[in-house]
Amino acid sequence: MPFTRRQFLGTTANAAMAAGLMTRSSVFGANDRIGVCCVGVHGRGGNHIRNFLTGGDSDVVALCDVDRNVLEARANQIQEHTGKRPKTYTDMREAFADPGVDVASIATPNHWHTLAAMWAIEAGKDVYVEKPLSHNVWEGRQLARLAAKSDRIVQHGTQNRSIPSWQWAIQRMRDGIIGDIFLARALCYKERDDIGRGEEVTAPEFLDYSLWQGPRPERPYLRRKPGTGNPDRHAIDDGVGGLFIHYNWHWFWDYGNGDIGNQGVHQMDVATWALDKGLPCTVYSAGGRYGYEDDGETPNTMSTTFTYDDGTTLEFAVRGRATNAEGPVTIGNLFYGSGGWGYIAEWKVGFYDQGGKLIEEVPEFPAPEEGRPDIQYARFLQAVRSRDKGDIPATAEQGHISSAHCHLANISYRLGRSLTFDPGQETFVGDTEADALLKDEYRPGFDVPVVEA
Repeated sequence: MPFTRRQFLGTTANAAMAAGLMTRSSVFGANDRIGVCCVGVHGRGGNHIRNFLTGGDSDVVALCDVDRNVLEARANQIQEHTGKRPKTYTDMREAFADPGVDVASIATPNHWHTLAAMWAIEAGKDVYVEKPLSHNVWEGRQLARLAAKSDRIVQHGTQNRSIPSWQWAIQRMRDGIIGDIFLARALCYKERDDIGRGEEVTAPEFLDYSLWQGPRPERPYLRRKPGTGNPDRHAIDDGVGGLFIHYNWHWFWDYGNGDIGNQGVHQMDVATWALDKGLPCTVYSAGGRYGYEDDGETPNTMSTTFTYDDGTTLEFAVRGRATNAEGPVTIGNLFYGSGGWGYIAEWKVGFYDQGGKLIEEVPEFPAPEEGRPDIQYARFLQAVRSRDKGDIPATAEQGHISSAHCHLANISYRLGRSLTFDPGQETFVGDTEADALLKDEYRPGFDVPVVEA
């Protein structure tokens, strides 16, 4: 590594910053541009780049990625579009030390989300961090605490909380449009293909594979074996010959959280947003990886039941093979109350009484302004300017709650049994085997900092 975390903190922050307490010496003026560094720019990172380039008051001044080919290609695209070439970094610590960077926009693989966000906060940057907030329950709590203690603006990338129609729907349920909600269901029926088998090879020279692994144990670099997997699906071949570098890491426990932590965390977030119960007291998951012959580890089919201390239930279903829609929902949410039921899915909302009669549909909301960024990025930039945490639509604490649900479901699945959880302590009750899966073992130099309550 170019320098250690200790050296990083020593050159960019004092002890107060390391505790997340740094205060910006000045706020943005009306004509000041917000300098953004996009970290992880291959897939979702491309969306970040496009939106911060169209922000009107933000510039992408820096890019960071461990794949130098991807990094240069993105820098060339920005230069062609704007006439200005952003700075490029392989190590995010160097990017965070750049005084021209005001905001870190993080679209790395999941195992980097928490540490990258915490390093950025410690360096005095505001943070937009992709979902899920964390790779495990413990580190998510550390980031949520740091975000609360710091004066930094930290927004979680579950964009549904920024959508006016969905905000309206959640408020209508809280107003009692379908009575007292006793059951929420979240569905993630997104068809995925097998990823094939891998074979150990040397990582390409343009990829810093050790830095890509970051906090996780060093593993061999895998290339997909010829003749395995579905050759018609681009996600199987990540573009550098590896099995999982640019997307398929989602299906390996070291780096991803399966589809419940990939697509599913969006639906989980809507469910936990509506229920507003915090973390559950019991969780049970069952499923498997069906219909595939590949090296993926996470389930493509999983059913999970959460219960809360008042008896309310949340059911979550993941299906990665061909499936039917359930009513109006394939990827979305259903809610059942004492006075009827409702759904939120694919930008549509509907509420029905117990007899199935439509009570109310979502009203029309003004369309986004032409040429403006997607609403979640616009809301983030608004909060960066205002310095008001009340302007953050999806906070780190909210991101921790929805992400932790996904992690708890995966722990129950991996252990194959029902688990009792203490939501106050965020530990399992009398279960050291389950507790061991609440936190990762981190490689030296990549430890997630402990933040005291």
